Amino acid sequence: MHTWRFIDSGVGSAQWNMAVDEALLYAFKDDDLPILRLYRWEEPSLSFGRFSHPKEVIDWDRLRSRNIPYVRRITGGGILVHGDDISYTLIVPRSFIQKKGIKKSYRHLCAFLIHLYQNLGLDANFAHDLQVAEAHSALCLAGTEAYDIMIGGRKIGGNAQRHTRYAMLQHGTIPLRIDSGRFNALFLEDPGISQAATLEGLHIDTTEAALTEEVLKAFYESFGTKALQEPLSDKEQALTQKLFDEKYSREEWNVHAENTIFKA
Repeated sequence: MHTWRFIDSGVGSAQWNMAVDEALLYAFKDDDLPILRLYRWEEPSLSFGRFSHPKEVIDWDRLRSRNIPYVRRITGGGILVHGDDISYTLIVPRSFIQKKGIKKSYRHLCAFLIHLYQNLGLDANFAHDLQVAEAHSALCLAGTEAYDIMIGGRKIGGNAQRHTRYAMLQHGTIPLRIDSGRFNALFLEDPGISQAATLEGLHIDTTEAALTEEVLKAFYESFGTKALQEPLSDKEQALTQKLFDEKYSREEWNVHAENTIFKA
């Protein structure tokens, strides 16, 4: 995978961002170039893991009264907060996973994040390598998995995967800062925001544009790759719109996880 396709999606709504991810995954064929996508969130939002039960941990009336956008991901994991972060998506052929397995694929694909943080002067390591015990939680920032990234004893960002017949998608976040005042009051239990690391909290002074360049640099250095930048194809754009209209804009999916479009 020495040549990748790079898509800079810019800023989008929570629902549009997840519709793009799913469209890219389902349009992918085994002989396509692997994909690196970078994108941002137009306003503070929540994303729910594929199997999350958000009404069990969120004050739903407060969420609605404050007009906080929310969306359900096609990947697992817990509830995650978004806003001042750069998110990434990687899509690779299914054969990549068959060779490495799920655990090793996380370690391999998250290596560019470790490299990014190290380039920024931070001591970043996998939780597994630091022998941090795994802790499961309905809230992403309050839990710890083996290949979560730790800086100064705190978890930074989150990463999750989805596998299909032809491909695997991994996406995650690189947080500049978290608006804890906006999000903390939404949860019925401690969401772990105060324990999470952010670049601002680690005294890294950067902008979204500068951080995007650092992400690309770390990616190319880590994997020895080059990238061909291009927008969504007409087919991908049409599929994104269909998913946005018929799935990600609907409560059936976002709240109740009822999927009426694709069965994987």
